[in-house]
Amino acid sequence: MDDSLLGLLSFGPNGWGDQLAAGLKITILLALATAPIGLVGGFLLALARRSDHTVLRVSATGFTTVFKGLPELITLFMVYYGFSMALAWFVGLFSDAYVEISAFFAGMVALGAVSASFASEVFMAALSGIARGQYEAAGALGLGRWATLRKVVIPQLVRLALPGLGNLWLVLLKDTALVSVIALPDLLRQTSVAVGATKEPFFFYLVAIGIYFVMSLVSMTILSLLEKRYGRAYVR
Repeated sequence: MDDSLLGLLSFGPNGWGDQLAAGLKITILLALATAPIGLVGGFLLALARRSDHTVLRVSATGFTTVFKGLPELITLFMVYYGFSMALAWFVGLFSDAYVEISAFFAGMVALGAVSASFASEVFMAALSGIARGQYEAAGALGLGRWATLRKVVIPQLVRLALPGLGNLWLVLLKDTALVSVIALPDLLRQTSVAVGATKEPFFFYLVAIGIYFVMSLVSMTILSLLEKRYGRAYVR
């Protein structure tokens, strides 16, 4: 590869290494901040969808249906512009201050809602894989609902849901690129800025592809180790 192109990746005023590194940091932080929302939200949605309470069951089903059906980009626009308008209207009732939600927060909420919707399907399938007799056995041993959930259900749930959740993490990692459209300086946004300034689209997008690939490869390695660890005690 031409040394002049490699020089574009150098750190300092003559290269774009600093900007790409800053964008990579934001991409990773956004994914890490969104993942817990997807996990916790998906688990709660799964429990609500299995609930005997009609309101909870219908509400959770409606939520997952909407956010699974909408394109992630539209969801992002809805959160970014819709929340800003709603917040501005509410604050306008009390003052003339200008308010706007951050692009990072909008990305976290939008991707978190989508991730939670898909994670609920993974948890639903995992919960269905736990035999009903285990709940009855836990009750016979005097375990309450929360004790059963913590000591019986969740340990098995992690093993059963981990492969599906791992796939959702990889999807989330790539979906973070969507926030570039609302001007959050993530990896893709910084790459696009570098392309515009240097007129080297093939080179910089190839670099971005390589970075995303490395992140996915590291993630798959970690997920594979976790699956082996949690599946070690399982006897077929």
